[in-house]
Amino acid sequence: MATIQETTPPPHRLDDVPGWFPGLDQVLFDWFLTRQETDGMRGDLLEVGVYMGKSAIFTGRHQRPGEKYTVCDLFEGDAPDDANRAEANKSYSALTRARFEANYLAFHDELPRVLQGPSSVVPDEVEAGSCRFVHVDASHLYEHVHGDIGAARELLLPGGVVVLDDFRSEHTPGVSIATWEAVLNRGLHPICLSTQKLYGTWDDPEPVQEALLEMAQDRSDCHLSVQEAAGHRIIRLKSKNMRAPEFPLSKHAQEESARVEAGAASVSAALPAAVPAPAPNPVAPAPAPAPRRDTGRRVRRVAVDLLPPVLTRAIRNARAARR
Repeated sequence: MATIQETTPPPHRLDDVPGWFPGLDQVLFDWFLTRQETDGMRGDLLEVGVYMGKSAIFTGRHQRPGEKYTVCDLFEGDAPDDANRAEANKSYSALTRARFEANYLAFHDELPRVLQGPSSVVPDEVEAGSCRFVHVDASHLYEHVHGDIGAARELLLPGGVVVLDDFRSEHTPGVSIATWEAVLNRGLHPICLSTQKLYGTWDDPEPVQEALLEMAQDRSDCHLSVQEAAGHRIIRLKSKNMRAPEFPLSKHAQEESARVEAGAASVSAALPAAVPAPAPNPVAPAPAPAPRRDTGRRVRRVAVDLLPPVLTRAIRNARAARR
């Protein structure tokens, strides 16, 4: 039987990679990461739970020289408990490490550091206080999300940003409880909410919120609102047909384009040379117009001949008299 890798065409665009990564969140990821880079912040990147790699591919474009990028997922490995195993079998049975790596390498020259295992291995593998951006999208079970949030706090640099996925989906109450518990009891400050992700920090959120408000207010494709809840200012953003940022085509698309161009060039070279059109025949000069005769005199003569004899004689006598 054919495997998923054999039956699924390679991605040509980021949207060809399966996953849940709306245009609004792509805009926000790009904005947060670019702002850090513009401000001179250096630090590592971390994604916990990658699925087929859509958001990991996007984030990887912001890895700069000297920065480390780590991703973690169970893939087809063993889950740490029965509940997590049931969750993986139900929602991620098609996920394999090979497929993630093939998708990632379609857009990048090198893989990030890949940890295959439960998210609980991350604190032992990633240096504390080393990350500027952490995206958590792994297990939806409360106990696991609680641990992932705690790990993110230890791994982030001052001013670093954590992104928590599925914080308000109806099928992920464990994520909701763990997320708002962190806001109420564990010092997490929400920066903003998108349709499915909470962006937060354990530092003062006001400077980044002010910059975010300025960016969002200048856009016509984003609905913006601000609310206060439990002492927190929360910015809500909702897409109005927002388009994702431009993202380079994959190597597969570039190779196909090169093959098409090479094929077109081969076909053009194989065609016979164009036969020059024959020179036009010389055109004979038009004959000179015949000299015009004095038709007026002839007309008058004919008219005189047609008149009654009496009038004809009178006209002729008048002409003779003029002479």
